[in-house]
Amino acid sequence: MSTVRRLVHPNPSRILRTQDRPLSCPLTTEIGLTNYSRQAETVRLDSIEPTECLSYLTAESVSWIDIQGLGREDLLQELGDVLNLHPQLLEDIANVPQRPRFEDYDDQLLMICRMVKANDEANGFDRQQVSLVLGANYVLVIQEALDYDSCFNKVGERIRRNKGTMRKQGADYLLYCLLDVIISGFFPVLEDYGERLEELENEVVRDPCRHTLERIYQMKRELLMLRRSIWPQRDAIDRLMREESPLICNEVRVNLRDCYNHAVQAIDMVETYREIASSLMEVYLSSMSKRMNENIRFLTVFSTIFLPLTFIVGIYGMNFEFMPELKWKWGYPVLWLIMLSITGCLLFYFYRKGWLVQAQSDK
Repeated sequence: MSTVRRLVHPNPSRILRTQDRPLSCPLTTEIGLTNYSRQAETVRLDSIEPTECLSYLTAESVSWIDIQGLGREDLLQELGDVLNLHPQLLEDIANVPQRPRFEDYDDQLLMICRMVKANDEANGFDRQQVSLVLGANYVLVIQEALDYDSCFNKVGERIRRNKGTMRKQGADYLLYCLLDVIISGFFPVLEDYGERLEELENEVVRDPCRHTLERIYQMKRELLMLRRSIWPQRDAIDRLMREESPLICNEVRVNLRDCYNHAVQAIDMVETYREIASSLMEVYLSSMSKRMNENIRFLTVFSTIFLPLTFIVGIYGMNFEFMPELKWKWGYPVLWLIMLSITGCLLFYFYRKGWLVQAQSDK
């Protein structure tokens, strides 16, 4: 039988704010629960009190407890008492941001992860901390923000529709599915950065400007943030695979290998994009240097043409009384003819050298 209830807790007394993400910190803490097994139907409670979770923690079923928002420390502490969570574990999940890592507390395993999603308005991405706690027959998911991402809904849909082997597996398989969703969330963000890099490449080659350099620097910083988010998660998954804990069966360890490979693939994409961004920066600097050389070449041609003309004008601009050419009737047109001839010869010389043709082709 399926049951749905709604309960919104009042405003918290203190808010734990994340310092490295642009999301507004939630003012509520909502606790939901999904309970399922091979025989019974799925029970989904959109909101539940911590003390009510205990009745669903049975050996015959798996419970997925979902916490959204870290505003209510009292609710976190109450749930920690119900689940008998280690005090250090509670401290790690309540204080954000934490570096992604894996911790073994004997009868509980903790995975601290970073979940990312594209932010089209900011032309970047948002990230939040997601903590996963694996117990004997439950998985506790603590999300830093409210309604941050609907990716976990796909896992819930598989449970509700009984797709695949979800309901036949234990809590460790649920942990693997959630980890796979978190790691897979990096790929849409990385694909977006790949498209932006292609646009930047065309801009750098065709019409680079100062704004282009700022966009390249911004992209390099964001890619570095992505690298710092995914790199330690790969190491945490590797430790989780190698941990000899009775909470994880050998079949799930094999599945975690796929999750680890996805993390490695995401890291490779980040490193590739960072190298492309560095190459674009070099191309930009080269384009700017080439543009400066073109300007210098234009000034050189201009100065070279006017240098002999200035010399001639300077000679006949002197105030000597006896200058035969000044009394000559054809002196003025001949002087113009000489100056035009010098200009034409210099232009022909620069044309043969390829300076004028190259400048025209560059335009």
